[in-house]
Amino acid sequence: MGNCARVNGRCKRCEGDLPFDFTMAFQPIVDVSLARVVTHEALVRGANGESAWSVISQVTDDLLYLFDQACRVKAIELASELGMESDLSINFLPNAVYEPEACIQATLEVSQRVGWPMHKLVFEITETERVRDRQHLRNIINAYRTMGFKTALDDFGNGYANLDLLTDLAPDKLKIDRELVMNCDHNPRRQALLNAIIMLAAELDMTLIAEGVETRAEALWLARAGITRQQGFFYAKPTVGQLGTGLSPLLETLRREAQLSSEL
Repeated sequence: MGNCARVNGRCKRCEGDLPFDFTMAFQPIVDVSLARVVTHEALVRGANGESAWSVISQVTDDLLYLFDQACRVKAIELASELGMESDLSINFLPNAVYEPEACIQATLEVSQRVGWPMHKLVFEITETERVRDRQHLRNIINAYRTMGFKTALDDFGNGYANLDLLTDLAPDKLKIDRELVMNCDHNPRRQALLNAIIMLAAELDMTLIAEGVETRAEALWLARAGITRQQGFFYAKPTVGQLGTGLSPLLETLRREAQLSSEL
């Protein structure tokens, strides 16, 4: 893992200016049972709304730590400017964190400056295939929980975000990958897997979020099965400069339909 470039409680790898500009798009995460948006995920975009890849492709190994911190700061600043009232979810790269207490300083400072509450921050763990030191990742999650943050494991059920991670890690949330969500309303194998994940999450006291929801049928099946927190194009695409709005009528209708089914 190497040594942290820690000076006076701060990580010097996390400070400085990037050689490129970028912004953030926000995508809502809804809770059908509550009929409201509960979180917005911040997703990197080019300064003029270009793709995430147009930005990420410029991030060299030398810029990794600085970029990770800059994303956190930018997301919190923009969320505050847009008047976000929900939780804010920010992706982070485990390998861009040496010592959680040092690398979190910029996040703490911008949160204090704009008045963003610690308990309304969720850090999504991404690129778990690059994590070779599970103890390091466990330490990050534990440290963040102590600081009042929540954590989520992204892309669960696809690639390296697999079941074995949960033998070592205890995130607050599991984000179920689109590969399991797709066609879940009429695919018995996906339904069986999702039902197993629902029972697992209940045993481990973790909240489930279905990613990549693209149809009404998927949304309703998931809600009726007990996965009421959902994210995807069915609700809203990520947008720059604004938050997901106008979802209340759709969510109220879905809530009524899901409740009607459970009463039959």
